[in-house]
Amino acid sequence: MERLDKILVSQGIGSRKEVHRIILSKRVRIDGVVITKPDYKIDSERCEITLDGQAVNVKKYIYIMLNKPAGYVSATEDNLNRTVMELVPKELYRKGLFPAGRLDKDTEGLMIITDDGDFAHKLTSPRNHVFKTYYAELDKTPNREDINSFEEGMVLEDGTALMPAKLAVLSDKKARVVIGEGKFHQVKKMFAARGIKVLYLKREKIGGLELDSDLPKGSCRELSKSDKDVIFIGK
Repeated sequence: MERLDKILVSQGIGSRKEVHRIILSKRVRIDGVVITKPDYKIDSERCEITLDGQAVNVKKYIYIMLNKPAGYVSATEDNLNRTVMELVPKELYRKGLFPAGRLDKDTEGLMIITDDGDFAHKLTSPRNHVFKTYYAELDKTPNREDINSFEEGMVLEDGTALMPAKLAVLSDKKARVVIGEGKFHQVKKMFAARGIKVLYLKREKIGGLELDSDLPKGSCRELSKSDKDVIFIGK
């Protein structure tokens, strides 16, 4: 059993103050009965909640795909930079959201935002081997030795050990990289260790989930259950 006001706030209906005003205005019904007490306790899985006659589909967690543009940091808040949370539209925003994993400020592409901590841990933990796929534009074309170095795994100059990764040359100075972990600036550092500079980087896939080609930069959409499931099918 949970308080009605807390449930509505968790669904992004409004702030606690706004939700109290909505309830007191007799706009909320539980199983057809008007409820005017914000602290009224219900089981949201057994009751029908309506607001202004429209059903409120209570979701314990939400999962959002973001096509991250360059210039935003992967954080919930930052005093100096714009964050990816600023890109979440009001209709999807709810308290407790955070980016599951990170992309560098100048890296673009697929990011998942959620309020499900267990899901985020499963997604980002190297032991779960959820592979991330990146498209890279470089200052020179990788050779066979570079490809082998990625496949064998690397130890960077600072002693950081990196798991084996897949490097495929797409065309002149363009490549695709698949990694099974997400250490700080990892893709850039791997190329740098081979004397190659990354000029542009975009994450295309997380596990089996591809970035929606119809989703403009800076835009979000909610993941479906099949979207969520395919992440781990393709790990």
